[in-house]
Amino acid sequence: MKSKRTLPLLLAAVVFLLAGIVFIAGAQNGLTPEEQLGKSIFFDENLSINQNQSCASCHGPGVGWTGPLEVINAHGAVYEGSVEGLFGNRKPPSAAYATLSPIFHQDKDGLFEGGNFWDGRATGEKLGNPAADQAQGPFLNPVEQALPSSDMVVDRVCNPADPGAYPVSFEDVWGEGACDDYAAAYDQIALSIAAYEASNEVNAFSSKYDQTFGGKVKLSKEEQRGYALFRGKGMCQRCHPANGQEALFTDFTFDNLGVPKNPENPVYDVDPDFVDLGLGGFLMTAGYDEDVYESELGKQKVPTLRNVDKRPDEGFVKAFGHNGYFKSLEGIVHFYNTRDVKPVCPGAYTEAEALAEDCWPAPEVAENVNTDELGNLGLTPDEEAAIVAFLKVLSDGYMP
Repeated sequence: MKSKRTLPLLLAAVVFLLAGIVFIAGAQNGLTPEEQLGKSIFFDENLSINQNQSCASCHGPGVGWTGPLEVINAHGAVYEGSVEGLFGNRKPPSAAYATLSPIFHQDKDGLFEGGNFWDGRATGEKLGNPAADQAQGPFLNPVEQALPSSDMVVDRVCNPADPGAYPVSFEDVWGEGACDDYAAAYDQIALSIAAYEASNEVNAFSSKYDQTFGGKVKLSKEEQRGYALFRGKGMCQRCHPANGQEALFTDFTFDNLGVPKNPENPVYDVDPDFVDLGLGGFLMTAGYDEDVYESELGKQKVPTLRNVDKRPDEGFVKAFGHNGYFKSLEGIVHFYNTRDVKPVCPGAYTEAEALAEDCWPAPEVAENVNTDELGNLGLTPDEEAAIVAFLKVLSDGYMP
């Protein structure tokens, strides 16, 4: 027979065990309960009008949290939404490392930094987190997940079609009755997604580059040469700083690289005169003065180069650039090196056509093109190849 003194200890143990069940369920694969909730939301296709599209449909982990469909990447690179035939106008940016972008602002020199989306319009001012602000956009965008209201998003998260896909429920994380306050719950859904995107599962820092700092591996001579060129003659370092361990390979600023329009972008089927004005377009609609937004026309967010080459196999086609114009690292590095050296193509050529004809099309937006840090770098073919070799060591999940 147990003593009276033992019973409180047993009761305490039971309470501790029950309280820990939620934590354990949410700590699967090292995720916290909020991160696990965010993961469930991120992969839930029911959170679209036709139950056929999740965040992961455009941000697949196997390709570095960007567009996972080779047939799309090889052409327009813009993904179809939940409603058949409706498309956006830009390539999906990587969701990895996006949580480290600061709130959109101007620095002391007037340079715009931070925010999310290619044009920075998810500023972070609403929720204090650009990634959370961004997460609210696709649910209600008619050319993406296309749900008619934020209330429907909350209802579907709080009453999931597949409860087993939610080992941690919304109220487990945000408290009993959290589903009753629709406005607050919609913000909390976005914050949960951002928590997952900030987790070690997404921001893994597990590339070959990262593992050199632990002494587990060494870069090959070719990769080391590429790293030196990346930081020196190639001038990549100026926008993609690689300052030691856990380098982010972006400065979160905006730049017009002179990228040509992608003639296979489906946006031209709807609007043949479409021009992507990037940051300048966002600032214009946000009410900035003309003298401010005009100097930003055509600029797009500088992406991280982490996972830039991550793919399921060597032959898998990824797309590069805000509009997916480039289909290979070799192509985009060659463009950076020779944009201002080669003649201008006489039309809207694809990357393959331009390489075959040894020309580059005119920039989509001619204003504000960066001519100081790319366009005529003087790299040899061997040096281009070395830079590509270095970019390939930035893929997470490297196994020595």
